[in-house]
Parts: sequence; structure tokens; C-alpha cells
Amino acid sequence: MDIGLVSPVVTRLPGDPNAWEDTAGIEDLARIAAAADRLGFHHLTCSEHVAVPVPVAEQRGSTYWDPLATFGFLAARTTRIRLVTQVLVLGYHHPLEIAKRYGTLDTVSGGRLVLGLGVGSLREEFDLLGAPFEQRGERADDALRALRAALSQRLPEYHGPHYDFAGLIVEPHAVQAKVPLWIGGRTKRSLRRAVELGDGWVPFGLSLDELRRMLGTVRLPDGFQVVLSPGRPLDPGAASDRDRLARVAEAGATTISARIAAKSADHYCEQLEALAELGSEV
Repeated sequence: MDIGLVSPVVTRLPGDPNAWEDTAGIEDLARIAAAADRLGFHHLTCSEHVAVPVPVAEQRGSTYWDPLATFGFLAARTTRIRLVTQVLVLGYHHPLEIAKRYGTLDTVSGGRLVLGLGVGSLREEFDLLGAPFEQRGERADDALRALRAALSQRLPEYHGPHYDFAGLIVEPHAVQAKVPLWIGGRTKRSLRRAVELGDGWVPFGLSLDELRRMLGTVRLPDGFQVVLSPGRPLDPGAASDRDRLARVAEAGATTISARIAAKSADHYCEQLEALAELGSEV
């Protein structure tokens, strides 16, 4: 069972109890990332929003660090831990833009990129960026096929209904032969999309019972990753939270992506030590 981390500092959600993150900066995050790297955690995450409307921020929060800039910095401060976009919104980008920008990140990090990708739901942000909101699921499927054809290729070629390219050089490109694609979402369609076009599923907002039922409706390919969250921030020293990890594993998780309860960056690193020890028992 791999355990990864929902990175602190880079995303701030309403009601988050870790108040110290409000004033933390990149050096705090880098210290935490280095500790997680040393302790063998699987991944760090960073999400994507360009601009969040004020009313929406009351539910979704307003702080979202840019994943490319953040991971570029953290790649230089770590050596093993994977860097997971959780998630990039496919409709905001041309597939070759992702292939070039994040392929460069894969190069500078030594092949540690995982692309977490989603269809997106914030219409105001689509409109802001001039991205089509209607048929975004269909376009996302085409983008995933285009990405699979383009990532790791110097001369990518793809011909689909929405994206069509050939005779172009992308250099640098991803150094991994196959960059893992994890698909975010909370619907049966997102799970089918992940099974058909990706390498993993990162659901959110579903109970463990709902997850078990949904996972029971599909046959998962060999090596497919089911990346589940324990929910609220995890305190590795609490017996109830140790039980929570076990329940998430029993629900079908191959990888757990956890948020950590902490009072400071120093305390966060201490909690990582405890979680690493606990993780070896799950």
C-alpha cells in the first residue's frame, strides 16, 4: 500500500484546521517535501485553478498554487517522490501544451511525473479562458487519447475529432516511456474513463460504501491505481485514524492520498515520521 500526500500550503480550503498554512511559504513546503521524500512517501499533489469567482471561493477556497512552478521548485529539492497534478483540467489546455510543459517537468525531475487529469466543472473559469464548456467530457476523452499519443514522443502524431496534429517536434518531452494518467471525478463515467483511457482513478466526495459499489461494477486492468483519501486530515497518533487507513485500504485503495493534521511545519514533519511507521503496518 503506497501512501502519498495532499500537499499542504498549496491549496487552502474553507474550514481547514491547519491555520499555520495561511502564512507558510515555499521553504516550509520544500522542507516537508524533503522529509516525505526521505521517508519514502509515494507522491505530493498540486491542483489547478487559474481564477476562482468570489462566491465559488466560499465553497472551494481561493488559494491554488500553480502546479508547474511549484513542482519545478520541489523537483530540485527531492529525488524520489512522485509529483502528481491533482488535477489539471483538460479543457484548459491543448494536449501538446501539456506534453511540452509537463514533459519538461518529467525531464528535470528524472521521470517522476504523474498526470492527474479531470474534465472540470467550473463554468466561469472555462468562460474566462475561452474554453468550450459544452461537450467537455467528449473533448476530454479526445484529449486523453491525444496525450497518450503525444507524451514521451519527439514527433507526436494524433488524428481525432477535436485534436489533430502531425509533423511537429516536441523537445524536450517526457522521459518516462509511459507517463501515468490518473483520472479525477466522482461519477461512474469518470471511473469508466479512467479504466478505458487512464492508469488510475482519483475519486472525491464519495463514501467508502459508494466507492466499493462503483468499483464492483468494473473490471480493473492489471496495475490500475485506485487512489483514495481518508477524508478529513489524518492524525497518525490517533487510534481512530489508524483504523480509518485500514478501512480505506479495504474499500479498494491501491494508493492512499492523505492530508495531515499538524500545528506547524515542524509538527507536520513529525507527523510524517509517525505516518511512515503506521503505513508499513497497513
